[in-house]
Amino acid sequence: MKLKGKNAIVTGAAKGMGADITTTLAREGADVVLTARDTAALDEVAGKVRALGRKAHVVACDVIDEPQVAAMVAEALKVFDGRIDILVNVAGVTGPIETPVQDIKVDDFDYVIIANERGTFLPIKHVVPTMIAQKAGKIVNISGTSGLRGYPMRTAYSASKWAVRGITRTVALELGKYNVNVNAVCPGIVETPRMMKLCEGKAKVRGWTVEQVYEEYVQDMALKRVTLGQDIANAVLFLASEDARQITGQHIAVDGGWDV
Repeated sequence: MKLKGKNAIVTGAAKGMGADITTTLAREGADVVLTARDTAALDEVAGKVRALGRKAHVVACDVIDEPQVAAMVAEALKVFDGRIDILVNVAGVTGPIETPVQDIKVDDFDYVIIANERGTFLPIKHVVPTMIAQKAGKIVNISGTSGLRGYPMRTAYSASKWAVRGITRTVALELGKYNVNVNAVCPGIVETPRMMKLCEGKAKVRGWTVEQVYEEYVQDMALKRVTLGQDIANAVLFLASEDARQITGQHIAVDGGWDV
């Protein structure tokens, strides 16, 4: 197992790709602290982790609230006897869809920026001192292919995902001397309940069917198939393992060729 004996924190672990990432890390040997606002969904994923023979500890946390993040990391350190090997920042929001820039409400823009940027920054801020002290660690941030190219009608979301890549590259430079790798995975559209809500929202605005929106996404991809949560989990596993020991400050696009 690639992660035998490792301790991991996964934010946004309750649903979609976060759940797939969590169970994949556990399958490869990691004990996991699962955190999100929806603790009922966390309990379900934690059960799957325990069924794999790994430890799972649920902590409710809003990643944009610094006292909650600090308390979550402190709880993880207690559970893990002072060691945190892996941090995966999955938590995030989509924000306004099919909305031209002039029609985006300031409050909606700010919400996306805060959720996706601060929600990545705060867990890093509070986990990093432990990784520096132990001179080892892996941080994997979930950015997005909308952080690699422009994304019409999604200004706030695209801006936030470019920022996550900026955080990734900068923190990688700061932490390299402490043997801490910091990388990002950039998913394209991923087949999750969130994707279907996105398709429904676009269809409503355009007067299309949901199936037409879905097919538009498929046709935009070189491989002509939608990414699964497990595809993202596999990339996270690679970056969290020693297979990626000499990779830092980088991003892996997992998008079926959308950004080609």
